[in-house]
Amino acid sequence: MIYALLGSSRHLAVGPVSIASLVMGSMLTQEVSATEDPTLYLKLAFTATFFAGLFQASLGLLRLGFVIDFLSKATLVGFTAGAAVVVSLQQLKGLLGIVTFTTKMEIVPVISSVFHSRDEVSHQNQKPIIQNLLLFLIGLLMVAEMNPKLFWVSAAAPLTSVIAATLASFMFSSKLHGVKIIGHLPKGLNPPSMDMLLFSSSHLAVAIKTGIVTGILSLTEGIAVGTTFASLANYPVDGNKEMMAIGAMNMVGSCTSCYVTTGSFSRSAVNYNAGAKTAVSNTVMAAAVLVTLLFLMPLFHYTPEVILAAIIITAVIGLVDYRAAGRLWKVDKLDFAACLCSFVGVVFVSVPVGLSVAVGVSMFKVLLHVTRPNAVVLGNLPGTQIYQSVQRYGEAERVASFLIVAVESPIYFANSTYLKERIMRCIREEEELIEANKETAGLKYVVVDMTAVSAIDTSGIELLCEVRKTLEGRSLQLVLANPGGTVMEKLHLSKSLQLFGSNGLFISVGEAVAHISSLSKAHREVI
Repeated sequence: MIYALLGSSRHLAVGPVSIASLVMGSMLTQEVSATEDPTLYLKLAFTATFFAGLFQASLGLLRLGFVIDFLSKATLVGFTAGAAVVVSLQQLKGLLGIVTFTTKMEIVPVISSVFHSRDEVSHQNQKPIIQNLLLFLIGLLMVAEMNPKLFWVSAAAPLTSVIAATLASFMFSSKLHGVKIIGHLPKGLNPPSMDMLLFSSSHLAVAIKTGIVTGILSLTEGIAVGTTFASLANYPVDGNKEMMAIGAMNMVGSCTSCYVTTGSFSRSAVNYNAGAKTAVSNTVMAAAVLVTLLFLMPLFHYTPEVILAAIIITAVIGLVDYRAAGRLWKVDKLDFAACLCSFVGVVFVSVPVGLSVAVGVSMFKVLLHVTRPNAVVLGNLPGTQIYQSVQRYGEAERVASFLIVAVESPIYFANSTYLKERIMRCIREEEELIEANKETAGLKYVVVDMTAVSAIDTSGIELLCEVRKTLEGRSLQLVLANPGGTVMEKLHLSKSLQLFGSNGLFISVGEAVAHISSLSKAHREVI
């Protein structure tokens, strides 16, 4: 209910998630035994949840929601596929009726657990049920896929399956030996737990540490899941609002017998597939859960665990967007690497590690573009004043006596050295080409097209001055074309414009070439 009021995602369904549960359980178990002192264990869990929420809300209040910008589309494609695989594998316990199943999330332990529990699977009488349920669900989902007007069939599939499976289990319970059912579920809500929060205890440090770690993990996962479904439905997610919403619900939740909570991928996938359009779906879900806990729990006694697993698997498996991964491979190999790292990390290690590695690859891509910007040689398109890359446009012609180099990024301290080397290398290559073609007109002018240079710092200004001085010693003139307003302001404040003179600065490459060519022609006629 709190997330429905404060959150910005339309599809995020909040609740306990496996990763935060496992991390909190393992960290608290190292300090207190859940069997020997269950009361203290509960108190630490609620206290850790409170500090997790406090940490998350603080990030939102400090306007640190921009961190979601580092979850690129490529990262989300890999995360979605990896999370779908992980969630699907976790459902094998209920789908196959396995009792002794691993608590780990990674693919290797899960497959190993299934392999070692194959005897349990072989003794179950639910193989035909598994096949029929999957075929039934897939059939309902395919109907909606083939005919969008029948979307309600896909939306009603999970609830219809639960009702049908529960009735079948109740009617034929005597014949379905070995099929695991949910069994007895106690009715009612847990009592308030505000008096169980420990703010003055020898274990406070453990609670704070556990809260911060699980808070980071749950926040990362929640924002990633919310952003994933927002990208699928094409609407924005406010990172700061998400942080405050998740933090607030955890702080309030710690006072109502809840441990750390975030956006659940599996529940959100079911929510998305059911056709939810607004955050009202969370309110409806909360009301339904409330009514269910108070009155309907006995009705689920005969619900087979296999149907719940089948619903989740069919919901998440369609979110593996292999076509998007193929497009990433064709268009941008670094984006594909980020996608692959996210997928592999989530499947083989954990969600936080997968996301961290993918964000690291994305940051490396950003740094690579900043430190190694494009600097291309331009040529004139015949009959026009347009200048384009001679490599991309075969018809672009080099201009005699001119070398035109376009810098396609801001010029900072991080790339100034590289750009200087790149410009000097272009000059050497141009001189070698002139010599190889035995052209009579040698290189005299180097024009730097600064149209795409949106910013420059003192290192960039120093670069231009050094290049100008170096070229002057070689009887070459450096000319700047179309520097932007910010760049011009910096050049003016540094008094570097005076070094270039009236014939060293122009508003376009075409004007620079035309003006300098006319001056050179007039000079030759005078001589």
